[in-house]
Amino acid sequence: MTETRVLVQGASIAGPALAHWLRRYGAEVTVVEQSPGLRPGGQAVDARGVAKEVIRRMGLESAVRAACTHTAGAYLVDADGNVLETHRADDHGGDGYIAEIEILRGDLAQVLYDDTRDTVEYVFGDRIADLTQDAAGVDVTFASGGRRRFDLVVGADGLHSALRAMVFGPRERYVRHLGLMLAYYSVPNEFGLDRWLIDHQEPGRSAGLRPIHDATRAIAMFSFTAPQSTVHHRDVEAQKNLLRERMAGFGWMTQRILGHLDDTQDFYLDQVAQVVMDRWSSGRVGLLGDAAFSASPMSGGGTGLALVGAYLLAGELAATNWDPDAGFAGFEKRMRSYVDANQEIGRMHVESLSAPVPGAEPSAEPDMDAFTALIERAVGGPELPEYDYAPTLASR
Repeated sequence: MTETRVLVQGASIAGPALAHWLRRYGAEVTVVEQSPGLRPGGQAVDARGVAKEVIRRMGLESAVRAACTHTAGAYLVDADGNVLETHRADDHGGDGYIAEIEILRGDLAQVLYDDTRDTVEYVFGDRIADLTQDAAGVDVTFASGGRRRFDLVVGADGLHSALRAMVFGPRERYVRHLGLMLAYYSVPNEFGLDRWLIDHQEPGRSAGLRPIHDATRAIAMFSFTAPQSTVHHRDVEAQKNLLRERMAGFGWMTQRILGHLDDTQDFYLDQVAQVVMDRWSSGRVGLLGDAAFSASPMSGGGTGLALVGAYLLAGELAATNWDPDAGFAGFEKRMRSYVDANQEIGRMHVESLSAPVPGAEPSAEPDMDAFTALIERAVGGPELPEYDYAPTLASR
């Protein structure tokens, strides 16, 4: 039997996770990534609830835990460094404000790549330039000039997905800016950080430091409210200037942390945004992770959406004998409520950080029962079928 050929664009988290499950179910997988290699570092990402179960089923729990930041918890402090609130990593069964499984995005990507590199074809420094699909497959032209045919194509290329724009239309149609910007970069740990995250928040702005497994380094974190940014997501110098401008006059250790801005090699700044789509597929082309349903970093659930989505997408496609209509439809049915819950939490978190509008009515007291149910839906996630036992897989 000829193997189903699947092309995945994007080699961060969703793409390699999908490749893991596609290979397990017998597909021939190619992952193409525009960057020349894996991108190291990045912000810390969390795995909570159902995402931890997916990691266990992948057989990667030990590898992921070994690469974790091992953050003990978080201190919320005032401008003088006095502790206002304390959150521990073991709160709420390890699924609280600081998750027990917290890992740098780049480190998780490395674990997933190492797991799949021997059975999956990875092509770095290239991307899909054009594609044409028919009833039987998808013809792909790469930016390098190569041409190949696949049975299915999946875009896992993030918030600014080029494949989404190519197949579904311009980003403005789907990307919802939430009025907040985030920045991250690594700095020398000259601040005495010892396994505890420190965060200082004021209405509309925040600054913080996050420990990593390399005790000589730390991750600087900033947020500030802003309308739709005109700074391009690849113009690093303009982004750094914007950060300096918006954090001017902010207290705590902010200016000292900003002093390392010109020395860092891993600076990242982007808008806090969500991707809202009625459908995540068109024919034989589908989307996964932030490309399909970004909930924003403020949801705390982006990694879970990527990992759980990869498990369900591969499983539904395999269980329907690689039929794109049935497979993508099953995937969307199982994922939609989970996505909606995480996106709602993301919006609520951004709203809680926003500076109050003068003269506005005070916000109503939240319905705690409804909020608890929302958290349970976002963390507990969808049911995970045991796809290994699907009849269509038994003969493979």
